[in-house]
Amino acid sequence: MDELLQKIGINSLSSLLSAILIFLVCWIVIKIVMKAVDRLLVKSKKIDGALTNLVRNAINILLWIIAIIIIANALGINTASLVALVSVAGLALSLAVQNIMSNLFSGITLLITKPFAAGDFVEVAGKIGTIKSVGLFYTEMDTLDNIAVSIPNGDVTASVINNYSHEPLRRVDQYFCAAYTEDTEKVKAAILEAAAEDEKILQDPAPFVRLFEYDGSMIKYVSRVWCKNADYWDVYFGMNERVRESFERNGVKMSFQNVNVRIVEK
Repeated sequence: MDELLQKIGINSLSSLLSAILIFLVCWIVIKIVMKAVDRLLVKSKKIDGALTNLVRNAINILLWIIAIIIIANALGINTASLVALVSVAGLALSLAVQNIMSNLFSGITLLITKPFAAGDFVEVAGKIGTIKSVGLFYTEMDTLDNIAVSIPNGDVTASVINNYSHEPLRRVDQYFCAAYTEDTEKVKAAILEAAAEDEKILQDPAPFVRLFEYDGSMIKYVSRVWCKNADYWDVYFGMNERVRESFERNGVKMSFQNVNVRIVEK
């Protein structure tokens, strides 16, 4: 039996049994991996059927090439030339499609880690808007001026992601200016009065107002109030309007940048 096996290039019966066992293990592993790939492809609704089959078949072929090399090595067949050929072909292919593969693996990473979901308001890769969908190659969003933007997933994972929709509450930070002649406590009270007029501003955490810095021709005060995430912009613009009205009611003079010019006569 061993002589027959050696004639066809197999070292021994034990090598044949070992190769059969390895084949079964590879077959099971490939089945598990392909099921995981199918689940990921199903989640990506923006990929059409033809592209889904292409990606699936490419991964399946790659896995079986690796399995064949492992099985051939177990049978005692010299796989050096086969490995070299596959390596050269793989290198050429990877150089040709490196950007595509980068976006693909980045898309898989986004689908697994889920730093954001459809409907989230985010800032990513220099763009700000609402996420429409996350595909295997592109992340689609609608910007504030209603422009549909497709961002390569490689750019998304390589950038800092600010997800403004992740938490239920947000803090609204704003700066208001008053003249140097105005009493500090009077200015702070006027800003807090404006905050108290808005029912969307939470009282826990309580609104915070402090003198922030001394500028060239004005004093800056920082206001920090909390609200529900959905109310952020209503509170932001509302505070701008109410603080101006509150300053007028309380006799607080707002300030602005100015330059004093003196003319010296000789």
